[in-house]
Amino acid sequence: LFSTMSIDQKIGQLFMVQAYSNKDEVHRKSIENLIKKFEIGGLIFMQGTPEKQAQLNNNYQALSKIPLLIGFDGEWGLDMRLKNTYRFPWNMTLGAIRNNNLIEEFGVQLGKHCKRLGIHINFAPVVDININPENPIIGNRSFGESRENVTQKAMAFVKGMQSQHILASAKHFPGHGDTASDSHKTLPALDFSVERLDSIELHPYKQLIKNDLTSVMVAHLSVKSLEPNTNLPTSLSYNVVTNVLKERLNFKGLILTDALNMEGASDYAEPGEIDLAAILAGNDILLIPENVEAAVLKIKNALDEKIISEERLNNSVRKILKAKYWAGLNNFEPINLDSLKENLNTIEDELLHRKLVENY
Repeated sequence: LFSTMSIDQKIGQLFMVQAYSNKDEVHRKSIENLIKKFEIGGLIFMQGTPEKQAQLNNNYQALSKIPLLIGFDGEWGLDMRLKNTYRFPWNMTLGAIRNNNLIEEFGVQLGKHCKRLGIHINFAPVVDININPENPIIGNRSFGESRENVTQKAMAFVKGMQSQHILASAKHFPGHGDTASDSHKTLPALDFSVERLDSIELHPYKQLIKNDLTSVMVAHLSVKSLEPNTNLPTSLSYNVVTNVLKERLNFKGLILTDALNMEGASDYAEPGEIDLAAILAGNDILLIPENVEAAVLKIKNALDEKIISEERLNNSVRKILKAKYWAGLNNFEPINLDSLKENLNTIEDELLHRKLVENY
């Protein structure tokens, strides 16, 4: 497939746009237009219902020449975004469970739910270490304050979910646990030494990378010891994405930005400029870009002006296509709409939930 692709198709693969199943026809048509005009590579589904999401997913996939990579935020189950789906305990509860095999079981079950609904990458687990009680955005989403416990739980969860060929995504790199502000609204600063980051925040990533983690999501943070420009978010920093994640930690998997419409990133520069900066930093997928058209133009101009090489673009596109292949998109089949609600709310889910709760 790669050898048949035009430059425009390659650029399109870099974008993962947010799609809702609880919005109107105008929204649906805008997504269809992005698929037809820019051949975008993926969608992250947000709020709605599983039935409507499955229906829209099938329609969008039918329009796309290259199968779309479907992303989702399902940290404690599909219930994080969708009505009428199963809700498992949050990470903080799971962190109290001694038996990590149960966390792996949870990963397997969530992987099955994702597969049933046509989701290929689940943006979980959160591997931030919950050090700061003032943290407004991580808290219960973390497995806890112990780096070892967070690492062991994350490894079990990733192993379970990836056994179902659902890509896991450790977040929020390099570590959002010890912040007192929310990167959705501002750019949180981490004023720690490289040694401290290496021993605490980066610890789970080092272990997960050795154990076949498929993807990492990069946060919008200001980390002076890794990136001297304190206005430049980590998600747009070559020092952080390439020098630390790719080279020092030797991560070969898929790298995504956190959502580019979050103010921790969007306050930095104009739409388009942000997207180009994210690619130059070393990211593969641009999550929730604010303006796809502006971004495509910026990236094309950068290629023409040799600011970015075609080989650099090819490198990301190959990784994206490999991820799609690993997730089974080479044998794409539409989602079966029959018994969807029943399949996502089973007696097995209830039994697993009871086991998890009994063991913490």
